[in-house]
Amino acid sequence: MSWGSELWDQFDNLEKHTQWGIEFVEKYTKFVKERSEIETSYAKQIRNLSKKYQPKKNSREEEESKYTFCRAFLTSLNELNDYAGQHEVIAENLTSQIISELSRYMQELKAERKSHFHDGRKAQQHIESSWKQLESCKRRFERDCKEADRAQQYFEKMDADINVTKADVEKARQQAQMRHQMAADSKSDYSSYLQKFNQEQNDHYYTIIPNIFQKLQDMEEKRIERIGVCMKTFADVDRQVLPIVGKCLDEMTKAAESIEPKTDSKQVVESYKSGFEPPGDVEFEDYGQPMKRTASDTSLSNPREGKEKPTGKTKGKLWPFIKNKNKGSGPEDFSHLPPEQRRKKLQGKLDELNKDIQKEMDQRDALTKMKDVYVKNPQMGDPASVDPRLLEIGQNIEKLQFEVQKFEGWLAEVEERMPSKSDTHRRSGIYETQNNTTVSNNCAQDRESPDGSYTEEQNSETQVKANTHPIPTSSTPEFDDEFDDEETLPTIGTCKALYPFEGHNEGTISVAEGELLYVIEEDKGDGWTRVRRNEDEEGYVPTSYVEVFLETNAKDS
Repeated sequence: MSWGSELWDQFDNLEKHTQWGIEFVEKYTKFVKERSEIETSYAKQIRNLSKKYQPKKNSREEEESKYTFCRAFLTSLNELNDYAGQHEVIAENLTSQIISELSRYMQELKAERKSHFHDGRKAQQHIESSWKQLESCKRRFERDCKEADRAQQYFEKMDADINVTKADVEKARQQAQMRHQMAADSKSDYSSYLQKFNQEQNDHYYTIIPNIFQKLQDMEEKRIERIGVCMKTFADVDRQVLPIVGKCLDEMTKAAESIEPKTDSKQVVESYKSGFEPPGDVEFEDYGQPMKRTASDTSLSNPREGKEKPTGKTKGKLWPFIKNKNKGSGPEDFSHLPPEQRRKKLQGKLDELNKDIQKEMDQRDALTKMKDVYVKNPQMGDPASVDPRLLEIGQNIEKLQFEVQKFEGWLAEVEERMPSKSDTHRRSGIYETQNNTTVSNNCAQDRESPDGSYTEEQNSETQVKANTHPIPTSSTPEFDDEFDDEETLPTIGTCKALYPFEGHNEGTISVAEGELLYVIEEDKGDGWTRVRRNEDEEGYVPTSYVEVFLETNAKDS
């Protein structure tokens, strides 16, 4: 059904309808734009939410990454971030595929509509002008006819009047003839223009206007079709991201299914296991029986001295009641940690150092190959330009290897001192043998602090301190009196301090890195070497902190 044949007289209504169609395109464009803004805002909020709950970059993050439920949550956050990205894709596609296209199309549509209606108005004005000219010819013909009739009547009147001269009659006759001629000419013009107008009117209503209306109809149908395509694209934009959105959701589900409660429970053990044995049984102290003391047992006669001089290892450790007062990062050798945790920290540090060494070695290999290329092809570069960097890398490797040796030494000491059940029973037996008269009487005093709370016994493995090795102690009072001995021990060698050591504890001596000292007693297996700076200053330093050079006689002995 054609607009041209059916709506030939509805020019004004078609103008209103096509204008409404353009306004609808504008309304739909605004709708899609608002949807795009909603998607962008939603994606931004989702990204901010994911970022807000991302683990912070600190030591706590490393601890959280050990647990499966924390890793699953982190995976969900990352997938949620990708999910937000797909909503950004929706907003971008809506803008590029619909909003931009419709905005450009709308300008073309307005220009096309304006052109068609301009042609229609022009044709309308032309036919109206022709109609006015036709009316003018018709009125002139009518007027000329009336004038001719009046001139004829006047002539006849003059001709019938006997009192009128022949000259006046002749004049009236000529006037009548002239009027008749003018009427005839007007009739001819009117007839000719009428024929012309009818042709123009026929062309106007059956050719020109139908063509214009047909163009308007085509334009309107294309507009409607374009709206339909945009509505389909509106749905396709969402459909295109569904596979990726589904993949994000699948990864979230997979992460949730990877949570293993048993594994996390095991990780709690790995994270907090101290490596110490539980405290042994508390022995019965019979205060009803008279106690006999030996001359060497001074724990009751001088309880303060007994507390200040730590005894050997006992089975009465109360590690669960110990509070770690060192809240900072702790010393380099992690000696502030329980054995099991210290071992893990040292092993982790060794792994990091080995990775750094491998990285430096890879760089050295690459630079060596580059230098070889320069040697073979001098035009590519100067081989000597690589030497400073190679030297620097070599120094870095030496430093890292030195660090590795240091941490390996600490790790070996920790693993050697890690308590086992058989070792615990063996040490307990030795302790009971050496202190059969003091354990039962001093148990409560050794385990009780001045304020009455339970504390840890000060011994070589359980004391929390900032150096690498435990202070050498003995269960016999003879060892405590060694520093009171007036007799000066002879030197058996020299040593060089590899690291600085601050001897805060009694019996130790502080040394600076690179300092040379005299050795007066070598390591007896407890990790300590006794050294002397001068006649008045001597004490113990960790064996791993110094490089010892024993004299030949001392080695032979």
